[in-house]
Amino acid sequence: MKPFGERLPELVVPPPGPRSRALAQRLAGIESRNITPAGEHIYWAEAAGANVRDADDNVYIDLTAGFSVAAAGHARPDVARAIADQAARLPHGLGDVHPPAVKVRLLERLAELAPGDLSVSILASAGAEAVEAALKTAVLHSGRSGVIAFEGGYHGLTYGALSVTANPFFRSPFAEQLHDGVAFLPYPGADAEADLDTVRTTLERHRPAVGAVIIEPVQGRGGFRAAPAAFLQGLRALCTQHGATLIFDEVYTGFGRTGRWFACQHSGVVPDVMTVGKALTGTLPLSAAVGRPGVMAAWPPSEGEAIHTSTFLGNPVACAAALAQLDALQQDGLVERAAELGGALRARLEPWTARYDVVAGVRGLGLMQGVVLGSEADPQGSRAARHVVHQALGRGVLLLAEGPAGNVLAFTPPLVITEPQLDHAVDVVEEAVASVAG
Repeated sequence: MKPFGERLPELVVPPPGPRSRALAQRLAGIESRNITPAGEHIYWAEAAGANVRDADDNVYIDLTAGFSVAAAGHARPDVARAIADQAARLPHGLGDVHPPAVKVRLLERLAELAPGDLSVSILASAGAEAVEAALKTAVLHSGRSGVIAFEGGYHGLTYGALSVTANPFFRSPFAEQLHDGVAFLPYPGADAEADLDTVRTTLERHRPAVGAVIIEPVQGRGGFRAAPAAFLQGLRALCTQHGATLIFDEVYTGFGRTGRWFACQHSGVVPDVMTVGKALTGTLPLSAAVGRPGVMAAWPPSEGEAIHTSTFLGNPVACAAALAQLDALQQDGLVERAAELGGALRARLEPWTARYDVVAGVRGLGLMQGVVLGSEADPQGSRAARHVVHQALGRGVLLLAEGPAGNVLAFTPPLVITEPQLDHAVDVVEEAVASVAG
């Protein structure tokens, strides 16, 4: 039998089983009802490689990588050892007063890996916090509070990040408390010149004046849309011309997901600030805003008090996990593997567009591929996606639906997924899609 981590699905009971249902009942009384929806959900008990085991001992192939976090695989042994060793030696430090030495090593490593001259970082925990640090950097650097963001963009749900997140579902309840100087432009498509003209006009006319432009080179929650290289190159030129700080949100795409270390490398564009997180540790909450030295110099030097910091900034256990995770990605060639396996996955998925009427297209980069069902304007697409996700779960494959309408089947497996696992999972999903297509 294959080791746990490399197995095909093994279902003991139809999911969700009785233990998962019991846990759901317990959770319903003790967690905000806004967090976990009632319904057909399993409860994770163990994970390794590309496998997840639920509370009922069912084994699944994970096509989610835990929201793209487990790039080097779930419960990676060398990362787990680094966490245990650091926790036994120094689990917490005095981050911005007497910092842990391991924080220095991680920041040096980030400076080595980041493209261009991105080399000065602000560490945080959640990706949204890194976005907030980037937005603060932009206003300090430019002296202007206006922001350009893009439709479909998802940058987090804390207030600063929420102000540049486009989806009204997240924004509407809190709209009156959000920064109103954000212009949301259409996410770029095939006509890069027309889209750049829209950005140019907004930079020239928007009030308050624009000091920051934030974009995901490939949208995650927005449905796996990739910005054309020509658009990103033109955007870089416009931001330089107008003195606006260009922020690339790579929290989802960073550290190999798209077949390059960072998605911006596909276009050869270096932003002024890049935010990263998720796969940075593969385990623990840690994120960063990494910027150009001249841009980051807009922050005043600390004289004993920082104007942007937090208690757990540079937590030593999270930093140790990140260093081990980066070693794993590099030593095992997982970035290159994402490009190779992603190409093979794309070749499997693209024929679905001609084969099944419900499939409107396939898009993405590397091991970040999305199958679009129907259209965002047609609820049939989201219903079809929910059906496919449910059918896949019942056959031992964990799958998410992304996009503002939830109509994009998201393939973001751990980069260590074996070819037999990926082939099996794709077969399962295709059969579910075929059942929707009739």
